[in-house]
Amino acid sequence: MGFYAKHVLPHLLDLTMRNSEQSRLRAEWIPKARGEVLEVGIGSGLNLPFYTTEVRHIYGVDPSLELQRMARKRAESVSVEVSFFGQSAEASIPLGDSSIDTIVVTWTLCSMANAAQALLEMKRILRSDGRLLFLEHGRAPEANVASWQDRITPAWRHIAGGCTLNRKMDELIATAGFRITELNTGYMRGPRPMTFMYKGFAQHA
Repeated sequence: MGFYAKHVLPHLLDLTMRNSEQSRLRAEWIPKARGEVLEVGIGSGLNLPFYTTEVRHIYGVDPSLELQRMARKRAESVSVEVSFFGQSAEASIPLGDSSIDTIVVTWTLCSMANAAQALLEMKRILRSDGRLLFLEHGRAPEANVASWQDRITPAWRHIAGGCTLNRKMDELIATAGFRITELNTGYMRGPRPMTFMYKGFAQHA
């Protein structure tokens, strides 16, 4: 891991992910989490203030130790206990089968080298009646926007920590064996190639 990815990018991500539109979506969706929670790609912990007393414990997975340092600091100001795993979700997560009530992924699947494998690991951990809560940006339905996403993605991935703009998130989630029970799509404010959102819930198929 180079100097940019290890020391510069985490601070840029923390800064850019704190915009008002993303904060609005966090405030709308994160309070829907319940029980034992696994947050995949917990990053710098920006979701932590939005969890409610309906959550008993949060397990946060992220490979960036610098982002984890920021998340640990934010965790000090919330009432729920937070445990951290410094690893990728594409590897085996040290939690038992069917042990988690809610899995939270926010702006995370876009940057995984093997998002399909990570989703299979999430499915293993999620209880049969549990829910996957997702807030992800991805491929837009308009051909002209999608074309720009295809053009921009190769360069964008290099500067944005592997972020891929053109993944069709609903298909990715369904292919991993989830059934999407609620899906809302639409643009956030900002450049359209970067802001088409997939928001919703999924369960075991």
